Amino acid sequence: VNAYAEPVVSLDLDIIVAAENIEAVCKASEAHFKIDRFAHSVNLSSDKSDLRIQLQTDPRYQDFIGRAASHTVLGYHMRVANVEDVLQGKIWAYLDEQRRKSKRQKDLADIIRLTEEDSSLIDRIPASIKKRIE
Repeated sequence: VNAYAEPVVSLDLDIIVAAENIEAVCKASEAHFKIDRFAHSVNLSSDKSDLRIQLQTDPRYQDFIGRAASHTVLGYHMRVANVEDVLQGKIWAYLDEQRRKSKRQKDLADIIRLTEEDSSLIDRIPASIKKRIE
């Protein structure tokens, strides 16, 4: 079993920054990025790139930082959330009825992909989601 799931190519990059550092990251980024603030995230974008960077500000994600491990992803050495935490984030996102239906369906597909890669993760999924994927 992989220590982490293989990355899915996406234009989205989700980053968890220690809560006390969010404003410093925004300040350092403002010369290069457009900054949009939302209830549970800060989004950074640039006319020079299609990459969408989302800083998670939801406090539930803060514990992920301490459990992250170093990996090389697409040629870059970085700290990556463990697969259990990635799954938990996808569960929270899927259960958020404020999100667009299309985003929630992508979250459900990601939950399925993660459990296909590691069947032991199925035990971490709430019953309400399990019945949708079995």
